[in-house]
Amino acid sequence: MSKSVKSVTSPKRFIVGQNLLEDLSTYTKTYGDHAYVICDDFILDRANKEAGKLFEDAGHKSEFVKFNYQITQEEIDRHREAIRQTNANVVVGIGGGKTLDTAKATAYYEHLPVVIFPTIASTDAPCTALSVIYNTDGSFDRYLFLPSNPDVVLADTNILAAAPTRFFVAGIGDALATYFEARACYRKNGDNLVNLKPSLAGLGLAKMCYDTILEYGLQAKIAVDNGISTPAVENTIEATIYLSGVGAEAGGLAAAHAIHNGMTAVPSLHHAQHGEKVVFGLLTQLVLESAPKEEIEMVINFIKEVGLPLTLKDLGLDEFREEEWRKVAEDACAEGDTMGNMPHPVTPDNVYQAIIAANALAEYYHN
Repeated sequence: MSKSVKSVTSPKRFIVGQNLLEDLSTYTKTYGDHAYVICDDFILDRANKEAGKLFEDAGHKSEFVKFNYQITQEEIDRHREAIRQTNANVVVGIGGGKTLDTAKATAYYEHLPVVIFPTIASTDAPCTALSVIYNTDGSFDRYLFLPSNPDVVLADTNILAAAPTRFFVAGIGDALATYFEARACYRKNGDNLVNLKPSLAGLGLAKMCYDTILEYGLQAKIAVDNGISTPAVENTIEATIYLSGVGAEAGGLAAAHAIHNGMTAVPSLHHAQHGEKVVFGLLTQLVLESAPKEEIEMVINFIKEVGLPLTLKDLGLDEFREEEWRKVAEDACAEGDTMGNMPHPVTPDNVYQAIIAANALAEYYHN
């Protein structure tokens, strides 16, 4: 691949607004007349009631199926078999990041279009041409790189603002790392998430994402605390879902997400959100980069301002075991992961030392 081949990729349509669930069939009818809808358990009945009626009124078929909590190859295969049995011709994902990644992967394997409807703004997964596959024990398995982004992404601000604040804030955490990872990848001329080179546009979108969440993140968090949607919430959702997703995909990932992937092997962190772990990965990346004190302090102060976990103890770590974190560092440097996009060579020992230093910094600034 020529080093000059750069890319910007994104969903065909990104829609932000209110009351989009009841209009779901409006956005799927272009792609098919028989929807296979993978839903998180908590919204399954509501989706079936609100969206199902519109499918019926439009003369279209629909199947609403519960997602079984973890995206594994077995879960993807289960949905593939169901689609073949029902002859559905468009896949819809309604739920959190793992549900959406399952819908994307299932649609890819079955060569079908996919419509994505996030119910929490906890990651930038809705917009990316990527599914993150896990093992049944919750540990990271692999990235599944997809040939195209979702056909439609629907961001219903009422539903996203009504979700627990922790999920919304976790999305801010995931988005916080976008610019720093894209910057590192751009400096390295590494590979972005479609295995091309990071583009100037990707870096620019990632920077816009960072600027937006710094400006509106706290206002949005306070609004979501009260279950309401405001312009600050809409701006933050656009940043955490679209700007972060497209910025990461075009700009590339680096140490923060590689360290997150390593951290999935720590049992006591299994209850931490993706974006919460990415934030600690970002602190570790800044240590690895020897970032300026002012930059580290700005990031830490923002983390504290919006209420993200700062230390490993905040994330739920029960005890720091050297052998466990040596494994985290080793996994973070695995071939094919995104640690290779750092501007300078990084070894597992470098990562281990940086993890300890990042946690010590976090504890120093904690109070």
